[in-house]
Amino acid sequence: MEQVQSQAKVLLRDKPAARWGALVILSLTMFFAYMFVDVLSPVKTMVETELGWDSTVFGLYGGSEFFLNVFVGFLILAGIILDRMGVRFTALLSGSLMVIGALLKVYALSATFKNGGLGYDAMNSFSGFLKDLAGWNLPPTALCASLGFMLFGCGTEMAGVTVSRAIVKWFKGKEMALAMGIEMAVARFGVFSIFRLSPKIAAEWGSVQAPVIFCAALLCIGLLLYIVYGFMDKALDKELDGEESEEEEPFKFSDLKLVFGKGIFWVVALLCVLYYSAIFPFQKFATEMLNAKVGLSLEEAANLFSYFPIGAMIITPFLGFFLDRKGKGATMLIAGSVLMVACHLIFAIYPFEVGSSSSSTVAFLAIVLLGISFSLVPATLWPSVPKLIDSKVLGSAYSAIFWIQNVGLMSVPVVIGGVLDSVNKDIPAGQPKDYTLAMLIFASFGVVAFVLSAFLKAVDRKKGYGLELPNVTESK
Repeated sequence: MEQVQSQAKVLLRDKPAARWGALVILSLTMFFAYMFVDVLSPVKTMVETELGWDSTVFGLYGGSEFFLNVFVGFLILAGIILDRMGVRFTALLSGSLMVIGALLKVYALSATFKNGGLGYDAMNSFSGFLKDLAGWNLPPTALCASLGFMLFGCGTEMAGVTVSRAIVKWFKGKEMALAMGIEMAVARFGVFSIFRLSPKIAAEWGSVQAPVIFCAALLCIGLLLYIVYGFMDKALDKELDGEESEEEEPFKFSDLKLVFGKGIFWVVALLCVLYYSAIFPFQKFATEMLNAKVGLSLEEAANLFSYFPIGAMIITPFLGFFLDRKGKGATMLIAGSVLMVACHLIFAIYPFEVGSSSSSTVAFLAIVLLGISFSLVPATLWPSVPKLIDSKVLGSAYSAIFWIQNVGLMSVPVVIGGVLDSVNKDIPAGQPKDYTLAMLIFASFGVVAFVLSAFLKAVDRKKGYGLELPNVTESK
């Protein structure tokens, strides 16, 4: 027995300090990325005043983050790159794309560009083309910012796929759900931080460009962290010595049938797109919605909504810990969908009174419900994918789910922005907007997600995928 134990190979990932250190590096970069995603969300009204964007333009800008991922299929390509080239290369590529996109967005909002700088005439000409073609009155600043957001979106979605794959690699047979829960919690703290910081930075410097510059600088730090992670990942691959290395079974395009050919994959993918479409696009309009519904100032509304990711941040690691040891993943998906519907219905039909403390309390409680929902579903969904998909195409599976998710994340802000402009076309500028129909649309996503969650649990009971079983399979 002692001889067998002495021959057991202790890998770098078996050392808690190493695997949790890798998680810290990966999580911090996603923290910076989440800050950049919503950097303009809490200053939407200021954006409209300073740059001349309306809700439709803001929605198109918000959806542009996912344009290349959807229509060019970049996320599918990202998964193939991940499976062929490995975590290290893909992490550096994703970090570089995020930085380039962020810097382009900084330039789009600069006085240099607005005063006719490099590329302004081309953007202005293309703006006229889009107006003739689709009736979109997009200012050059919006077009250029959207182009930068597209490149950033390629990087951040590729990073999301890569981080998920990296956590599976470092936490296989260990605290995988807890690790994914912590990573998501740290990322969501980025949402809290930017909803607090963006209005203050913009007000202090008198420009919406200032918080964008701040977040772009953080993304540069994130790219440096990915370089550090690369050395750690290389050391782990040397220790694996071909046992589980990503090059052991080279990716082939025919392997994609292992992803798209499974019906259970489509259930998870549709559940994902519905759930995230009810969350992330809502974040972009939440500050203005709270201002209109509850009568809070824009800064108060941003501060109130900032508690949404805090609840998720605190609860998600505990849920991951529970899932690792007790399971019940499919059941948690159902509960999360119910809470999401409850939140959006409250904002759609509750008779809020402007200036009422009780209305502010109800709004706060609804935000807390959404935060809990935001913990239940992702903490359960992502660790479940390795139970459903062959490990050698796991990167492609994650990227395919992200791609389908991106279809919703690109489309929903455009739809919501158009609905708001249509419903509020007779309301004078500067007056609170009517958000009832928009919130009912968000609630409907949750209803369908509930149906899919219940179906997934029934399929798991019949097929035995193990979604209700714990993740931890070894003592180390």
